[in-house]
Amino acid sequence: MKTLQDLFLDQLADIHYAEQQLVKALPKMAKAATHEQLRDALENHLQETEGHRTKVQRVFEAFDESDRTKKCEAILGLIREAEELVAEHKDSPTINAAIIAGAQKVEHYEIATYGCLREWAEFLGNNDAVTLLEEILEDEKAADLRLTELARALCNGATDEEETESSETSASAASQALRRSGPAVRT
Repeated sequence: MKTLQDLFLDQLADIHYAEQQLVKALPKMAKAATHEQLRDALENHLQETEGHRTKVQRVFEAFDESDRTKKCEAILGLIREAEELVAEHKDSPTINAAIIAGAQKVEHYEIATYGCLREWAEFLGNNDAVTLLEEILEDEKAADLRLTELARALCNGATDEEETESSETSASAASQALRRSGPAVRT
């Protein structure tokens, strides 16, 4: 019979793999960003993600287990989707919005996973693991909030630029279409 600790360790191995994949994916997203603050946010989060890998290893140690990974199909799908979004919007003013969308999907996955792991660690009575997982969870929530703030700022800035750039009908129509389709970003 599987126990909650078995499930915990299985999901910890899953997120450990996810963090390893994100260390590879984040530099590509940062390189694709055309907005300096977004690029900086992604580069900063890369450093946090490297720290998360170390903390996940320490969580394994808190349970007297050796660290391991388990292939995480969810993160592979989210990374693949983000890469497709970036490729589709590479030469578009929406490139930064596409990067933010992809990154936030990853953040939400991580928040959900670390939230469960934190609660399970508490139920299992492992305070060291709770502390480490809470630290990671707070980092992920802060990264998500930062991405939301960037999306809002970039969208507001793009809207103002687009309206003052040209009063031609085609520019006005394009601006309206971008607003309807979500955050449009021009840097």
